[in-house]
Formats: sequence, structure tokens, C-alpha cells
Amino acid sequence: MVTSNDCLKKYGAAELEKNMIVWAVPNELHIKTVPPKIYCNRDMVAPLTKAFQNIISRKLESHLKTWDGCFNIRKKRGLTSMSLHSWGVAVDINAAWNGLGKPSTMAPEFVKCWTDAGFEWGGKWARIDAMHYQLAKL
Repeated sequence: MVTSNDCLKKYGAAELEKNMIVWAVPNELHIKTVPPKIYCNRDMVAPLTKAFQNIISRKLESHLKTWDGCFNIRKKRGLTSMSLHSWGVAVDINAAWNGLGKPSTMAPEFVKCWTDAGFEWGGKWARIDAMHYQLAKL
């Protein structure tokens, strides 16, 4: 599992926003709820591209109800370590239906679109965070 210390070592302090870009999502990857531009770590472009391709090719677009963010410099909720959102290497989706500590409403085939693309899913963690997907490795 990628940690905030891993991100700090690779990218430096989150406030420096090293490796961050504005990614214009290509038209062929457009899914209704995904913004046309995403401010994210450049290391997210290939995995996000693959995840969106998986969602589209598997006809699971309706499962992506809300895009709830990628970049946000902050600590993990209720903890002292920094969130991986601070380095733009995590995304939250369908947050209203998948609150922290709540059971997942994500279909297994939808989750697989993300894990097949190189993301780790927070729905399998001891502290369930089913809305959360982060890079599985840096």
C-alpha cells in the first residue's frame, strides 16, 4: 500500500505541488460525471485513462454517479497522516453512497475496472473507505 511517506519521498512536500498537472480528459474517455479537466499527479494519467477505458468498454458508465475529487491537501479524516489526495494520487467517487466506515455500494465489476487499471480500493481496508481509489504503486 502506498503511504503518505512514500509520496513525500517521491514528490516532496504536498504544498509544492510537484508533478501536478491539469489533465484534459480526452473526448473518447468522457463519462458524464467526470469533469473535462482534472488537476492530478501526472502519474495518474495512464491509470485513470485505463480505468475510464475499462468502465466504458465494460459498459459500466452508470456506476460512476459522482466525481468527488482528486487533489486536496489535507490530513486523513480523524488521523494525523496526510491523505494521498494531497499529492493528487487518489480519487473519490460516489461519496454520498460510500461514506467512511460504511459498507460499499460499489458493484464488484465496477471496482475491478479500477483495480485492473492499477488502483487500490479503500473498500477492502480495515477502516472501510469505499469511495476511495489510490495508486497501488508509485
